[in-house]
Amino acid sequence: MLETNEYIPVLQKLYNESLILELPNDFEPVLWFYFKDAVAHLDFTLCILGYNIQSMRNIMSMEYMKWRIDEERKEENAKFPAFINWLKANHRETFDALPTLWRDIYDTDNQASYRSFRIAMDPAAMKPLPAGYFIKCIDELFDKKFIRSLYAEASLGKLYQEFIKE
Repeated sequence: MLETNEYIPVLQKLYNESLILELPNDFEPVLWFYFKDAVAHLDFTLCILGYNIQSMRNIMSMEYMKWRIDEERKEENAKFPAFINWLKANHRETFDALPTLWRDIYDTDNQASYRSFRIAMDPAAMKPLPAGYFIKCIDELFDKKFIRSLYAEASLGKLYQEFIKE
């Protein structure tokens, strides 16, 4: 770990978040996968920025990231990017309330993507994202209102089922 690194407190913030008062088994399964996926990408990118790429922490993260590529392509999970763009076209207020990371990565009008498992807003840029971006992403992903919307019978869960039926 680098001794004076602005990303270490952000990583600690991420690790201090909890779902103890929630029931993840009741979340809409696709939304749950992409919630975990967004958190894993935050973790991976922050670890790269805060720890040596050859640290055991990064090596473990890379193992998850290999597995997630296959999971992303499975059945309902493969429909998630289209769902985000459907929300943008049909439920703009809900789209605008989604976590920044989901909007940035899955909006087809945006060039942001996951590159080699790291978060890249501009694939050509070599400069790391500012620590504040990650703080914002963590706050949004762990916002109680957002987390409660992930349940199958909650607002986002119901919209996902509506999207699948179309």
